Amino acid sequence: MPVPALSDAEFLDTTADRLAALPGVRAVALGGSRAEGTHRAASDWDLAVYYRGAFDPADLRAVGWEGEVSEIGGWGGGVFNGGAWLTIDGRRVDVHYRDLDVVEHEWAEAEEGRFRVEPLMFHLAGIPSYLVVAELAVDRVLRGELRQPSAYPAELRRTAPDRWYGTARATLGYAATNHAPAGRRTETAGALAVAAAQTGHAVLAARGEWVTNEKRLLERAGLRGVDELVRLLGNAEGGALVSVLERASDLLEECVRAALENRTLE
Repeated sequence: MPVPALSDAEFLDTTADRLAALPGVRAVALGGSRAEGTHRAASDWDLAVYYRGAFDPADLRAVGWEGEVSEIGGWGGGVFNGGAWLTIDGRRVDVHYRDLDVVEHEWAEAEEGRFRVEPLMFHLAGIPSYLVVAELAVDRVLRGELRQPSAYPAELRRTAPDRWYGTARATLGYAATNHAPAGRRTETAGALAVAAAQTGHAVLAARGEWVTNEKRLLERAGLRGVDELVRLLGNAEGGALVSVLERASDLLEECVRAALENRTLE
């Protein structure tokens, strides 16, 4: 990785200017760990371009930064509709495309407690469609103007925990009935990991805390104890595998119940 020529502030200022000048872009925002102040020195820089109407990735490609620029929908479609992995002044930079019409629609849906779960690379549980609202809530706006949520929607706090935890219970239940008795450790471990991530979403939704990715989801939800249960799966056979899943079910239920008992709704 080349040594940066610019300070962080200079890099962010010049990069934001270049992105804001792209046709159709209404705002540029810094997101991720650097917006939240939890980053490390080597952390990527997450930038979002918020556009209205059409956005042509060819305009971003023409800037000439090293890296890969996807088409619209190139990262699976849905709300997370594409972006770029770039190297700018020796820094790793992710640029996300954010359609303001989509963001505003999902914000309105979240206010009514409605959402979808969509698949996305690198995410065990997938992502809720309100993720783009969560990003907006934690973003630091660098250029342009963005209306940002002032609070976690009360209706979403009502609906999301039950939906996420219900899916987690079903995930574990299927594994306990089908994979564990047959000694399928890989499938059992995978189901446990997915159920833990789903429960993490349930816990944080009950608390009214935004989630923008899964990187620290289990820590934030108090579910890091799942690691020991995954370790126990390594040498377990059929009946013992089922027993581990029963312990996992108890752990997940305990975390969700604690979050729901402390939940206050307007």
